[in-house]
Amino acid sequence: MKKTLPILYSFRRCPYAMRARLAIIYSGVQVALREVELKNKPTELLDISPKATVPVLQCPDGHIIDESRNIMLWALKQHDPDCWLESIDQPLIYENDGSFKKSLDCYKYADRFPKYSQMHYREQGEIFLEKVEKLLEKHKFIQNNHLSYVDIAIFPFIRQFYFVNPLWFESTPYPHLNTWLQTHLNSKLFLNIMRKYPTWQAGDETTIFP
Repeated sequence: MKKTLPILYSFRRCPYAMRARLAIIYSGVQVALREVELKNKPTELLDISPKATVPVLQCPDGHIIDESRNIMLWALKQHDPDCWLESIDQPLIYENDGSFKKSLDCYKYADRFPKYSQMHYREQGEIFLEKVEKLLEKHKFIQNNHLSYVDIAIFPFIRQFYFVNPLWFESTPYPHLNTWLQTHLNSKLFLNIMRKYPTWQAGDETTIFP
């Protein structure tokens, strides 16, 4: 009997979708991946999640998970070989998803937020970067010397901040943060979740991920 897989609606470059895929590929749980275009979202996604943001996971029983952190937890609770769930710094993750994400968006799209300069928004984002740098002075990763939930939860957003101006980021007095970031960018885990898939359309064959 053919197994019915959970369906993951995703967008390759979205940081929220990235962290969901990172947790899924690490856990080894298989899903049917549906890569979508954010400007042309499929009806199937809109029908199950009115807010229409990715990622969205549709479980075989019809249960919908449309929050990336909860998709991560869903995957890790099924299989967590390296005990990522032992290290969850919720306040740091909430700060990443809150004030840092706001600064990141303003920094990346400064022309859309003319109230302040791009430099101002970058300096606001550095408050969070400095905090992460101090944590990384103590360990190779944020909570300890091995990868954990919190690293994966915030890495895609710091990656996005980095790519606004890589030369500036690499020149900052955050050596531990730079090393941590490059470790993630060059990891097999990350490279595997960034493979390109065709945009899904109704009737397409199932793309199994990972």
